[in-house]
Amino acid sequence: MEQYLEQNKSIRHELLNTVSNLSDEQLNKEVEEGRWTIMQVLHHLHIIEDGVAKAIQYTLKKGEKQSVKAKPIELTVDRTTKIKAPSFADPEAKFITLEEMKDKLKESRNTLLQVVSSSDKNQLKEKAYPQPIFGLMSLEQWVPFIGYHEKRHIEQIEELKEKL
Repeated sequence: MEQYLEQNKSIRHELLNTVSNLSDEQLNKEVEEGRWTIMQVLHHLHIIEDGVAKAIQYTLKKGEKQSVKAKPIELTVDRTTKIKAPSFADPEAKFITLEEMKDKLKESRNTLLQVVSSSDKNQLKEKAYPQPIFGLMSLEQWVPFIGYHEKRHIEQIEELKEKL
């Protein structure tokens, strides 16, 4: 589990570096009609991480033990397949500063870390929660999924930056 948390930490660092030289105006600028702004991508990442942390917490309390095969979650970074975010994960179209978003991202990461560090590692392996693309996934796999998901969106942010 530690390696997943370290990997997520490294990817989060990369994510924040990707946007660190942009102004709040640039981060909130719509560069293509119908596409998210860079800030909306960041907001989406916060929503997903927060949701995953809460799903893990809920499933640990209420979920049954289930045997599930490991999913190829590393494919999450492959952007050749466009995936529509579930509606609950759609970001708001409102102006948010980078400082505000960094606070939100720190908050969702702390929630995830708290849930994972206080959990029985066997239960993380034995319990599962459905993922829209991969289907039923062990709670343990949800942790590195967060990092892969952020990595996927770093590529999207780079594309949006080129259009600024």
